[in-house]
Amino acid sequence: RPEDIEIKAAKAAMYQATGDLAEANKYLADVTALSPSYEAVGAKIAQLRLEHKSDEAVGLLKRRFAEYQFESDVEQAVFGYFLTINQYLAGDLSGAQAIGARTRDRLVQINREQPDNDWLAIILSQTYAILGDRNSAWKEAERVKTITPMSRDAAVGPSADENIAVVGTILGEKSRAIDVLTHLMRIPYSGWLYGGPVTPALLRLDPIWDPLRGDPALQKLCQAQR
Repeated sequence: RPEDIEIKAAKAAMYQATGDLAEANKYLADVTALSPSYEAVGAKIAQLRLEHKSDEAVGLLKRRFAEYQFESDVEQAVFGYFLTINQYLAGDLSGAQAIGARTRDRLVQINREQPDNDWLAIILSQTYAILGDRNSAWKEAERVKTITPMSRDAAVGPSADENIAVVGTILGEKSRAIDVLTHLMRIPYSGWLYGGPVTPALLRLDPIWDPLRGDPALQKLCQAQR
């Protein structure tokens, strides 16, 4: 079913990975704040972020919180994380930390109930980082590595390293983040951030990596071939 909204979202992610945002946008034109598909709205938020429109992503997410009936506490927590990180990227640190504190509390409770859910642990570690809780951020990021180790799943395991790159970037540990990204660019894996591996185009476009821009090592990765 080529018209299926989740299939379109997957196609959009493929074009995002190549840097063709115009083509990706064609597959997301029908996605709104109230679209029921978790995957489609996530792809739309990613598109806005890659277009450096985090303020628009924040508006979309605030509307979803105001008007959409979430189906579970997990879904509400995940979208709370989306709002937290997009407010952070839009430059609204106080707003990001306000929603982030509520999201953290929700995620901590859910993580107690689902301790083996690596995705929830990933977004909790990043929420801690945005809140400036360095110790908790790194503790949770290291816990992710024990949930799905590379020795058990070589495809998904590197997602834990991808998360370390994000946490390191947020916390200003630039060398650590770039070292991890350099490794990830050399291996195949299924990432959590983009649905696939990080690519040179995504490194160039994604404002998540903006704090690393001045480092020649990142500039080299942005021009590399995957």
